[in-house]
Amino acid sequence: MSRVKTPLLDMAYEHSGPDSGVPVILLHGFPYDIRGYDDAVARINAAGFHTIVPYLRGYGPTRFLDDRTLRSGQQAALGQDLRELMDALRIDKAVLAGYDWGGRAACVVSALWPERVHGLVSCTGYNIQDIPNSSRPADPVQEARMWYVWYFHTERGRNGLTQNRAALAKLLWKMWSPSWAFDDDAFNRTAPAFDNDDFVDVVIHSYMYRTGGVAGDERYAAIEAQLAAQPAIDVPTIVLHGADDNITPVGNSENHGRHFTSDYERRVLAGIGHNVPQEAPEEFAKAVIELCSRRVG
Repeated sequence: MSRVKTPLLDMAYEHSGPDSGVPVILLHGFPYDIRGYDDAVARINAAGFHTIVPYLRGYGPTRFLDDRTLRSGQQAALGQDLRELMDALRIDKAVLAGYDWGGRAACVVSALWPERVHGLVSCTGYNIQDIPNSSRPADPVQEARMWYVWYFHTERGRNGLTQNRAALAKLLWKMWSPSWAFDDDAFNRTAPAFDNDDFVDVVIHSYMYRTGGVAGDERYAAIEAQLAAQPAIDVPTIVLHGADDNITPVGNSENHGRHFTSDYERRVLAGIGHNVPQEAPEEFAKAVIELCSRRVG
């Protein structure tokens, strides 16, 4: 495990593969952690590329430097954390790949700072949230899938996440990836990442902010204003979407090509749910390697 300081975080990350290889930053989501990338990392490294896999704010050994910093989980914070990680590691340009929260961070950087990105692998498509229109309801079936969001808007939900964080995470794994037969060992390798003292605050803020339930951190106001315009992503992109994703249905990304203005391809993965890197590491690594190889070529 390595560590690096950014302006707000003491960020923990793992890195491996040839130092001379194209850098690849792999970003996890909620409620997952960096262990979900282990199999994909081995494949990417074997192809000659260097991987960096950080713990996001609120997860694992990553810590805030100042107790007074708002434990924000908003999309601008995640994107800025990624950009500042690249600055701290002196990475001018990288292939970015992620899902869920991590896919959102990768999309934010790709949209706002495309000069820092060789290519993007984004699971479930264009992940930048349309916060100004967050009060528009989804269809009732999708609203029911999002029960945990409304749960986290209550004190009961905060207490539930605090007291039952591992059990709740395991339930979401099962619900969001109904075809994935993960075992207890796989889950138990990830569960300690939720013991971070900031985990609950960051998670609650993330889900409340995206619905307008709480204010964001003012330091990110300018970035959020840019994201409110739903900016296009002008970097080569491969979208991966699990056909069995039971929180972000596969149909949601059918028309996402309109958000991408460079080379774009969408791949639907049969029998795969929400956690694409861990459920389909070969397909995930293949997409990353293709983008890295374009850079090398």
